[in-house]
Amino acid sequence: LRMLQVQLIVTGDDFGYCPRRNQGIVECFLAGAVSNASLLVNGSAAADAARLARRYNIPIGLHANLSEGSPVCELLKTNSSLLNQDGFFHGKMGFRTALSKGLLKMSEVKQELKAQVELFCELTGHLPPHMDGHQHVHVLPEVRHVFAQVLEEYGIKYTRVPVEPGLRKCDWIEPSLMDFYQGVEEDSLNTVDVFTKHGIRWPDIYIGLSTMGKNMSVGSIGGAIDAALGDLVGAGAARRRVTAELMVHPGYPSAPGAGGCGQGPDDFSQSWERLHELQTLMKPELRSHYKSRNIQLCSFKDI
Repeated sequence: LRMLQVQLIVTGDDFGYCPRRNQGIVECFLAGAVSNASLLVNGSAAADAARLARRYNIPIGLHANLSEGSPVCELLKTNSSLLNQDGFFHGKMGFRTALSKGLLKMSEVKQELKAQVELFCELTGHLPPHMDGHQHVHVLPEVRHVFAQVLEEYGIKYTRVPVEPGLRKCDWIEPSLMDFYQGVEEDSLNTVDVFTKHGIRWPDIYIGLSTMGKNMSVGSIGGAIDAALGDLVGAGAARRRVTAELMVHPGYPSAPGAGGCGQGPDDFSQSWERLHELQTLMKPELRSHYKSRNIQLCSFKDI
């Protein structure tokens, strides 16, 4: 493994969700603990996040959101298949249920994704170098095709395919969450051909499901990276350079009522688990682990 040169993108998701999330991601970036961020353009602190990214030169892409809060496309804010009876997106599981029942119009999914790319450009002054889906909606059946079309139309080269090596062996993940993760993995594997056909790329390795929230530790991150590198080498991949993305959610817990995407912050955002991620990512032992494995932090424009 020591011969491999690993380029690791550590992406802070949900940039723009609330002021305290923004603060945490910026602190992590300035400390060299995060190297990239993913912006929720419908987040209540999105404009602030874009300003911070400009000020501190934080590389950011788009965290496309079809499941939490409100759409950004004006035409879809009132009468749309993407909304529940309260006028908000259907939610992480609600979106999946509505999709499986054939209730979502793909033309509206496309409209909203394009509106989010346009708003990202307005906020930042540039196209997103990478674009993925909040709560992994971008790998779902049907949605994956529309998502790929939008990326190709705008010339956005990179995305995320959340297939984490060794995930099934992680016995610390509670069963209900493991079921969800395995669903994400299955959807991701079925998405590979679609993204490939549209010329979209993603890093060689994805990590971030087994290391979320309370499950994050220097050991869990190091173990996941080592397992993934071992898999690549074991598969006989003769390569000197490997790219990887570690998905993280650092921040200070959201203040009740402050933040979110139109509905206020969710439980995970108000919990101590965000702060736990921030503190873990800042640990010098993690930096030492990267060094010992010849891992360099970078962003999507560097790979």
